[in-house]
Amino acid sequence: MELLVTLPIEQAISGATGVETVRSETISGLSVVTVTFREDMDPYRSRQIVAEALGEVAARLPLGVKTPKLSPLVSSTMDLLKLGFVSDKLSPMELRDLVQWTIRPRLLAVPGVARATLYGGDERQIEVQVEPRELIARDLAFGDVVAAVRSATGVRGGGFIETPNQRVLIESRGQTLSAAVLGEAVLPAASGAPLRLHDFATVTESAAPKFGDTLIMGKAGVLLNLSSQYGANTLEVTRSLEAALEELKPSLEARGVKLYGGLHRPATFIENALHGIRLDVLIGAVLITIVLFLFLRDL
Repeated sequence: MELLVTLPIEQAISGATGVETVRSETISGLSVVTVTFREDMDPYRSRQIVAEALGEVAARLPLGVKTPKLSPLVSSTMDLLKLGFVSDKLSPMELRDLVQWTIRPRLLAVPGVARATLYGGDERQIEVQVEPRELIARDLAFGDVVAAVRSATGVRGGGFIETPNQRVLIESRGQTLSAAVLGEAVLPAASGAPLRLHDFATVTESAAPKFGDTLIMGKAGVLLNLSSQYGANTLEVTRSLEAALEELKPSLEARGVKLYGGLHRPATFIENALHGIRLDVLIGAVLITIVLFLFLRDL
């Protein structure tokens, strides 16, 4: 990983304009490269330089490596708000689906929010389990199963039909979204009879393997970590997020989901600091008024 992925990316970025240092961290299946630019460089211009370098090196990376991507442009403090979701009615998979597909998009639409990262719950996936002896008995290879699954889950155009006045596009709307539908995928068979995936494989909806979990107030739940954009006002964005959460609360309560909105709220520290400054200014103004009153009274 380090030799075939990290090193080519480092070499592509090191010679870019304005780059001061390039650091990397490589673990199994993951490469993280951190680039530091001169202080006088514009952040957006720096991101463009890195994106251009990554575009050139992406074609030279080994097969199976995902296209390198830039992390979102977030503020130096990064953390904006941490939200916890717990439910006694929904399963961990249903709770994560609710947060991922309903709550997260709504909060990402709030101006000033750069990223929303999910932790905890069960991530839904469709799992296909195949016994090797079943493949041998039907004269199939594992690659045939992979091709059938890709064909069933992909989105493809169906060509077009020419008419005297126009060209009509044909669109495929049969994308697989459930295990039952995926099990109906057809594979080529030596006998010529239709062979479906569920005839020799077990297709189920299951949870993806976990690399950690989340406890909210001692209960299993889902944590949503929100980060602010570069230059965003933390107080304004936080209050906008809280207003959006107030709109979502009735629907969450109806589904039996409890929201913990203040697990970590950096805006609170800012509000406390501003309150302290106002109090100090007020006390100082009162003391100055008293001193001036006593001094002028003696004249």
